[in-house]
Amino acid sequence: MLETKKFGMVSLGCDKNRVDAERLLGILREKGYCITDDMAEANVLIVNTCAFLNSARKEAIDTVLDCDAYRGGNLEKIVVTGCLPEKFSAELFPTLTEADVFLGCNDADKLLEAIERSYQEGRVNMVHSGREWEGQRTLTTPLHYAYLKIADGCNNHCTYCLIPKIRGRYRSYPMEKLIAEAESLGELSELILVAQDTTRYGEDLYGENKFVELIRRLSALENIQTIRLLYCYPDVIGEDLIEELAENKKLIKYLDIPLQHSEDRILKLMNRKGSRAEYLELIKKLRERVEGIAIRSTFIAGFPTETKEESEALGEFLKEAKLTNCGFFAYSREPETAAYRLKGQIPAKEKERRVRALYRVQKGISGEFLHGYVGKTVEVLCDGIDYEKGCFTGRTYWSAPEIDGKVYFFAPQAEQGERYMVRIKKADSYDLYGETEDYDESAQ
Repeated sequence: MLETKKFGMVSLGCDKNRVDAERLLGILREKGYCITDDMAEANVLIVNTCAFLNSARKEAIDTVLDCDAYRGGNLEKIVVTGCLPEKFSAELFPTLTEADVFLGCNDADKLLEAIERSYQEGRVNMVHSGREWEGQRTLTTPLHYAYLKIADGCNNHCTYCLIPKIRGRYRSYPMEKLIAEAESLGELSELILVAQDTTRYGEDLYGENKFVELIRRLSALENIQTIRLLYCYPDVIGEDLIEELAENKKLIKYLDIPLQHSEDRILKLMNRKGSRAEYLELIKKLRERVEGIAIRSTFIAGFPTETKEESEALGEFLKEAKLTNCGFFAYSREPETAAYRLKGQIPAKEKERRVRALYRVQKGISGEFLHGYVGKTVEVLCDGIDYEKGCFTGRTYWSAPEIDGKVYFFAPQAEQGERYMVRIKKADSYDLYGETEDYDESAQ
């Protein structure tokens, strides 16, 4: 029945969700089914959802409603997968009637069966009926980089976070399967390791931390040029990982460490391990031991009971830490989290004001850092072409794709996935602009 159908995919949320979407596409590709990028052509649209925040849940529902507008054309079925049905299927399946199929985060192997049933029986809710797909992925990233999800779930139980209630307890994927998956991804300029918490890899599965061993095993693969680490929790960054960052030539000198706040009282309310002093000491140690390391982090503004003084102290922390890249988010009050019940909720306008204030501080820090490269030459990985700007676009080692700044550069020619030496001519607070040494502006 499905052999004649065209399938489309919309994936929302984080890079970990992207990997789940790529597994679903892999199922379709393995069967030889037609996959289209044109939503108007699709007979079946799959919406892979995020539900981490209320705003993400709204985006997911709005996307389903937008997809339903294609019913007058080729569209026959809408499949909703991922975090939204995983956590909220009981409430949403009866009311979100635009969706024909509900599948949870770990029901990939039931995808085709569920769609076939929907054609025969009508709407189908098969959440919690299957398991994760272990077959080949179909990449949705540019061909020169890919994400490798090394674990799912989380045991940290931060008081603002729904992830443990959506994704469950922390589950490391077997190392041999991860090695085989990485080998199957083809020639990669950059492999990016992701999980809710990458640094705890192996503790549940092997009874001890195996993160560094996994990094070494992946580094030995000939098809992997470099490896980037995201979602590294500060309390698990030990001597062995720091040493690996310093010595492993394939490991990019970049670390994403979600700190979330700087002030001890707020960190305790968040159930975050660590303190302001410990965070600053970790940052100092990383810079002393790993030459040129770039450190990225994320922070929450307006957590319940956060005072103006504590918000300003976070700004002072940023000035002292001088992190390379930062993201800031207004606290989102999520039902079923411990922080939801806290008194002293901050008004929305005040939370947004505090976010803007933090961005202003970081803008100054980032601008100073980037302007220091004007007149210098840096190595840039070419990610492709920016047709609006009429130039190539790429990244230095201190930028991860999609979340950090870019380098816009002119060159006689450049290939996606190759590295080029770019002379920086201009900077702003987020991006760099330059040209390769063999570029002749007058010849263009």
